[in-house]
Amino acid sequence: MSITKVNTFMDQLDHPLKKEMERVIDIISTANPKIESDIKWGGPSFKYKEDMATLSPKIKNYVVVVFHKASLLNDDFGFLEEQTKGKAYAKFYNMADVEKHEQALKKAVNAWVNLMEN
Repeated sequence: MSITKVNTFMDQLDHPLKKEMERVIDIISTANPKIESDIKWGGPSFKYKEDMATLSPKIKNYVVVVFHKASLLNDDFGFLEEQTKGKAYAKFYNMADVEKHEQALKKAVNAWVNLMEN
C-alpha cells in the first residue's frame, strides 16, 4: 500500500472540494509514519493494523472522513460526529474547516496508532 495509489486516484478525481480533500489526505498521511494508505470502498483509505478511516468522494458538498471504529478512541477530538455501529464522521466544508481541525485530526490519527499498539 502506498500514497502513490492515492495520488493517482486523486489526479483523476473531479470533485468541487478536491483541494480540501488533498489537504486532509496530506494531514492524515503525515500525522504518523506508521499510517498506510490505499484505495478502498471507493476512496482514499488509511490504516494501521486495522482500517482507521476512509474519505468518501461520492459526497460533493463537503469532504467526509469516515472513522470506522471511532468509538474505540473514546474522544470526539472536537470535530467527529458520532454515527451508528461505532463510526464517526469528520466533515470539512471548506479549507478553513480543514485548517481549523488540522491538529485535532493529527491527534485522532495518533490516538488510533496508540490504540493499535496497546
